[in-house]
Amino acid sequence: MNKINQLFAECGDRKLLSLYFCAGAPTLEGTADVIRTLERRGIDMIEVGIPFSDPMADGPVIQDAATTALKNGMTLQILFDQLAAIKDEVSIPLVLMGYLNPIMQMGIERFCQQCVASGVSGMIIPDLPFKDYMEDVKPVADRYDLRVVMLITPETSEERIRFIDDHTDGFVYMVSSAAITGAQKSFDEQKQEYFRRINAMQLRNPRMIGFGISNKQTLESAQQNAAGAIIGSKFVTLLSEEGNADRAIDRLFDALSK
Repeated sequence: MNKINQLFAECGDRKLLSLYFCAGAPTLEGTADVIRTLERRGIDMIEVGIPFSDPMADGPVIQDAATTALKNGMTLQILFDQLAAIKDEVSIPLVLMGYLNPIMQMGIERFCQQCVASGVSGMIIPDLPFKDYMEDVKPVADRYDLRVVMLITPETSEERIRFIDDHTDGFVYMVSSAAITGAQKSFDEQKQEYFRRINAMQLRNPRMIGFGISNKQTLESAQQNAAGAIIGSKFVTLLSEEGNADRAIDRLFDALSK
């Protein structure tokens, strides 16, 4: 069974926590250490960012991390080599999050082959058109038992959400707002209404809520309205400041308790 599906099948009522970081930041060789540390500290799933020069859905924190990673020399092939080296040590799902351009330069078939060879369970491609997903990406990903996770936002129509739910597997990434990534202090009533509206749709796939989660209030709101939460910018900031995944996660857990 794909590790993403296995995670959701086995978690029961326990709320999940997934963290994002950008491969190659703050150091080129640090990717494996961050992954090992996050798994050891109890994180359920990790999104590994593929650095790109024009990350249009990301805020300044993740843009800066991508810039650092590219300056450090990180490439998609180096990332795959790093992940392959620790494949047998990692039991939690790894999901690659990146933009379409570097993936298509590699070629979707080779990309999927490399995902399997390096222990990756799925991918999130924010700028992948759904038509291209259905025609070009899904058939290949299905052949390699990889999950392509799609994002929905408060602006996504119910018809579109149901279409995504019907044609994807693993989980649906529920973006808390239509804005770029970045930490928020709270989720306002408009976002809460969005969460309630999606809850009422009773989708087939589990949902994870991301974008803006950085403290106890936003974490609990996400956990109450989905299978769990995804934290990106807050952890990326702490990892950059500390240069050490253990110290960064200590500070993250502290922030999430307040």
